[in-house]
This record gives sequence, structure tokens and C-alpha cells, in this order.
Amino acid sequence: MSASPALPADGAALPHTASTAPFEPEAVEAMTPEQERVYLASQWRLMWWKFRKHRLAVISGVVILTIYFMVAICEFLAPLHYTTRNTDFIRAPRQEVHLFHEGSFVGPFVYPYVQRLNMETLKREYDVDRTRPQPIRFFCRGEAYEFWGLIPGDRHLFCAPEGGTLFLLGTDRLGRDMLSRILYGGRISLSIGLLGVAVSFMLGIIIGGIAGYYGGKVDLFVQRLIEIVQSLPHIPLWLALAAIMPPSWSPILVYFGITVILGLMDWTGLARAVRSKLLSLREEDYVVAAQLMGARPARIIGLHLVPGFMSHLIASATITIPKTILGETALSFLGLGLRPPITSWGVMLNEAQNINVVALYPWLLFPVVPVIVIILAFNFFGDGLRDAADPYR
Repeated sequence: MSASPALPADGAALPHTASTAPFEPEAVEAMTPEQERVYLASQWRLMWWKFRKHRLAVISGVVILTIYFMVAICEFLAPLHYTTRNTDFIRAPRQEVHLFHEGSFVGPFVYPYVQRLNMETLKREYDVDRTRPQPIRFFCRGEAYEFWGLIPGDRHLFCAPEGGTLFLLGTDRLGRDMLSRILYGGRISLSIGLLGVAVSFMLGIIIGGIAGYYGGKVDLFVQRLIEIVQSLPHIPLWLALAAIMPPSWSPILVYFGITVILGLMDWTGLARAVRSKLLSLREEDYVVAAQLMGARPARIIGLHLVPGFMSHLIASATITIPKTILGETALSFLGLGLRPPITSWGVMLNEAQNINVVALYPWLLFPVVPVIVIILAFNFFGDGLRDAADPYR
């Protein structure tokens, strides 16, 4: 058994291990390169580093960018214009792409359809002629178009075979190519999501910023207004606002009208987030300094307060975009949103309301696939941005 250490005598100094060297204020512990990189990084760089670790969000971001890029160049990707009709192939099923014919490699090709009318059911039926493979043409000249309504062109990524047809997703009740209509309709549906969020983003920042900066009676009034708007049932209100739009309006006016309606209903959550942030930041020293220097409230809110939590606002806006897309799809599906000749995913799904049509022609439900994909991608992407908005957590 080891002996216990002897205690110092009364009045004797206690032993210690502190350094007796003179203190040098300039001497600091050197940081490692990794620590220095993190210490000197901006908030946006820290957000990017943390966002990259969220693999599902990164994949969703790639999916979103790919879809937006595709709809941006839909004139080049779509083999036909979304209004082009093929009256000989009404509600034709999709044509499958093959590579081999009778054991020989041919390349991407389709088999032609042979149409016949069933005299008992009066239904058009399509038989596949497997004796004549028709190669698909790529980077070909086809139907003329105007890119974004400005630049004329006729070059397409792929076209139908010479003297044949190419319906990769089938046709609708007027013989229009479903794939082409989905690509063109995506431009309308996705742009409405961005513009609708821009409207709600602007209203949320302005109204929430005024309430959070001034407080008092102004804040009380804004909070009661937000509660009134949130208490209204959104779908009936959407239907009422969409129904009052005159039927004589052009598709462009209806487009902007639907965008404003969707933006007016989604600003309340963002306004409350801005208000709560500004209530906590308006007493900071740099805000008081700006006030003493004579800065206007709009300048203080726009240049000093809002940029401090812009990352949170971007994450909130990203999560709001799918709600706007679903709102447009729901209104158009019910026949109160966009109307032909303009097309969107909701307009296309409007044709699939009848269960008998869906049972006989299930390819008319294909527009629901990009809706589901983009909604899930935005939700996962927004979750990743929300986590990355607080890089120090």
C-alpha cells in the first residue's frame, strides 16, 4: 500500500504547476490550417459546407436544376409543339424504344402503329407492326418554333422517324403528343411557383419588417391581419378569387392573375418569421448606431436587418415553392386556373378527371409524375437549406 503524500505545514505555500515565465500578450496558440479556414470562412461558405453533407438535399438540388433547365429549352427537347395535333392517332398509347430487331443491333428505334376501329366498342385500337423498325432521328430538323418567342429555329434533340410517328408518352384526346405538352406545361407550372413565391416573399418582408421594426400598435394590427388571413380556408378562397377573373381575359392575364392569387395567400408565415427576427435584432448596437446617424427605417430594415437572416428566408422560400406549384395544379385541375390554349401540368390533369378515361387511357396521368418529383425534390432541398442556414448548430 503506497504512502499518502505529505501535507504542507501550516503557512507553507501550496505546490503548483503554473509557469513562472513572464506573460507575453502577443504570444497566441497557433491555429491549424483547418481551424483557420473555418474561422475565416463567411456564413455563406459555412452554409455551403454544411449543405454538401446533406446528400439527399444535394441530389434534390441537382434534380431541380435539371428539370428547370429542361423546361427552359423545351422547344429544343420537345419533338413537337404542344398544340400540334395528329388526328390519325387520337389517344394512342406510348411507343416503346428498342435497340435490337430480330437479334441485330439497329440503334434506338420504334415500331409503327397500325390503327383500326373496333366496330363493337367503337374504340380506336393500335396494333404494333414489328416487321418495320423505324430509327429515331437525333439533332434533326423538324417542326419550326420560336425559342422563348424570340429566336426562330427548327432543330430538335430527337424527331420522329421519316414517315413515322414518335409518341414516347402517348397522345391525348386531340392527338397531341403528351411528352411535348409535359415539357411545355412544366415551363408554366414551375415559373408560376417562382413568381408566386416572389410575390409572397416581397409581401412577407415588407409587412413583417414593418411590424417587427416599429412594434406596438403597428405590430398588433399586423398580427391581427395575419390571423384573419390564416383563418380563411385557402382552397375555397382560391376558388372564389379564380372564379371572379373574367373569361374574356387572355391566357397571359390569367397567368399573372393566378400568380398574384397564389402569392397573396402564402405571405403570412414568412411575415411572422421576419417579424420575430426583427423584434430580436432592432435593439442591437449597430441598429441604434444607424438610427443615430439618421438612417431611414426602410434603409435599416433592407440593408442592416434583413441581410442578417437572409439564409433563413431563402430556406423558407424554397419550402414555399412546392405549395405554390400545387396550388396552380389544383386550380387548373378544377378548371378554375389556367385555361387552354395555354397548357400546364394542372391543365393536362384536368383531362384525367373521368375515371373511365383513366381506366382506358392510363398514360393521361403521366403529368402527375413530374409534379410528384418536383414537390419531393423541393421539400428535401428546403430541408437541407434549413439545416445549413444555421451552420454553427
